[in-house]
Amino acid sequence: MHKLAFILLVIGGLNWGLTALVGGWSLANFVGSSIATIIYVLVGLSAIYEVFSHKGRCRHCMSQGM
Repeated sequence: MHKLAFILLVIGGLNWGLTALVGGWSLANFVGSSIATIIYVLVGLSAIYEVFSHKGRCRHCMSQGM
């Protein structure tokens, strides 16, 4: 679950970065708006999960080389 949440957070971060740099670009440009909404919800849930669980899993990241 931790790795999936981390991957979704990276996707969300890249999307925000490209939106800021390119202006008007978003994930919804490449996938349908309903699929993009689902991805945005998953990214948000991943962020909430990581906020509450990452401190306890920090050692996990170090042992996995993340």
